[in-house]
Amino acid sequence: MVQAVRRFPNPRLTGLGGGLFCGAAMLALGALNALLFGSSLTAYGVLFLPVCVLTAVWVRRGDLATAPVVVPIAFAAGLVPVADGEGFGGRLMGLVTALATQAGWLYGGTLIAGLIVTVRKVRLMARRRRATRRPG
Repeated sequence: MVQAVRRFPNPRLTGLGGGLFCGAAMLALGALNALLFGSSLTAYGVLFLPVCVLTAVWVRRGDLATAPVVVPIAFAAGLVPVADGEGFGGRLMGLVTALATQAGWLYGGTLIAGLIVTVRKVRLMARRRRATRRPG
C-alpha cells in the first residue's frame, strides 16, 4: 500500500502555483461539468473536494497558509461556466445564487484544505523541534 502511494506524483507548488493549479482545475472541471452534466451543482461540489485535497497536499511547506485561501477563490472561478443565466446580469445573479446555495461544498472543501495544512504544519514543527533537541 505504501509503495502504491509513493508512485503518485508529489509536486511541490508555490503559493502562486497552488492557486493557479486550483483555479485552472476548477475552471476546467466547471466547463466539463457544464458540458457533461448540464451544470449540476452537486457534481461540481463533489469534484471540488479532491482538488482541495490535492492543493493542500501539493503546496510546499513555506506556502502552507495559501491553500485554504485559494480554494474558495477557485471555487468561485469554476462556478462561472456552471452558473445559469442569460447576459452579464443574469450570469452574475446565477453565480451569486450558486455561491449561496452551494456554501456547504465551499466550506467543506476549505475546511478539508485547512485541516490538511494544519496537520502538515504541526508535523513540520514537531520535526524541527526534534532536530533541535538532538545533541550534537
